[in-house]
Amino acid sequence: MGLKVGDKIPFFTLPDSEGRPFSVKDIIGKQAFVVYFYPKNNTPGCTKEACDFRDSYEDFKKLGAEVIGISADSVKSHSRFGKKHDLPFILLSDSNNVVRKQFKIKNSLLLLPGRETYVVDEKGTILMVYNSINASEHMKRALKASFVSKE
Repeated sequence: MGLKVGDKIPFFTLPDSEGRPFSVKDIIGKQAFVVYFYPKNNTPGCTKEACDFRDSYEDFKKLGAEVIGISADSVKSHSRFGKKHDLPFILLSDSNNVVRKQFKIKNSLLLLPGRETYVVDEKGTILMVYNSINASEHMKRALKASFVSKE
């Protein structure tokens, strides 16, 4: 079973689309964020999902939240994908699926890497988890989730 609401997310550091290390520790304590795991750049579903997050990115920013997309694609692939689709948010390369394993994300349809979205408060606590191979729902669910810490 994967991570669930109320769990703390695991700490991780991965290269971004420019090859710079991004550590989740740098964002925890500062703002809420969405982490979405997706199977592969430039596939129809993953492109739609990324463009949905792009089109609503300002809505997330108004809520004080950052968006982070993670797949096993290379830094170079993320760079091309981000530029091609004008993606304003952070793309991270988890080429060895280390972070995917930390989040305990299972494959979908046996072979396809799972598609899972987490909404995380500024303290690093998971507020929402959504797991579905259907790319069109992830951004909508994340945007509807409350970004306010439940204290």
